[in-house]
Amino acid sequence: MPMIRETIVSTMDDAGRVHLAPIGIIADDGGWIIAPFHPSTTLNNLRAVPFAAANFTDDVRIFAGCLTGRSQWPTAPCTEIRVPCLADALTHVELAVTRITEDELRPRFHCRALRSIAHAPFKGFNRAQAAVIEAAILVSRLGMLPRDKVEGEMACLQIAVRKTASAAEEEAWSWLRQAVAAFYEKSSPESSGGI
Repeated sequence: MPMIRETIVSTMDDAGRVHLAPIGIIADDGGWIIAPFHPSTTLNNLRAVPFAAANFTDDVRIFAGCLTGRSQWPTAPCTEIRVPCLADALTHVELAVTRITEDELRPRFHCRALRSIAHAPFKGFNRAQAAVIEAAILVSRLGMLPRDKVEGEMACLQIAVRKTASAAEEEAWSWLRQAVAAFYEKSSPESSGGI
């Protein structure tokens, strides 16, 4: 089983617009694979500008924010590529796409690490931070997972948030809960007129 690291991936389109997305990147023989879903902005950007920054952060608001319409986070220039990194990243890795394995659902962009820069130490996640990241993954797959699975897992994750969250984790958690509620409200038969 390959190792997957949860990151914020920054990409850029050919007009210079930056996009941030939470993506689990896959370890690949000294490099990394970015496998965005099709269709997605990250996928389009990697095709247009074949570079990315993998940003490692412990601010889970960024994971939750990118999934709930709060995707404007400060960026900073990279050293080797024109795609910027997350300004508050603990570490960022500058990546160049070397080849693409096409797939109808999730093409794989195989990347070589050009440079890795540590900005601050990683002190570990508390349980609430880990819970927010797990909830963010659920929110990114709301259209693919059964509702009872999502709601059951959110209920379990809520326990860790309630016990160990700081204000930042509570804020991120509230964004994700609102996203889940809005998704199911929008998809319920009552909201669409029923049958």
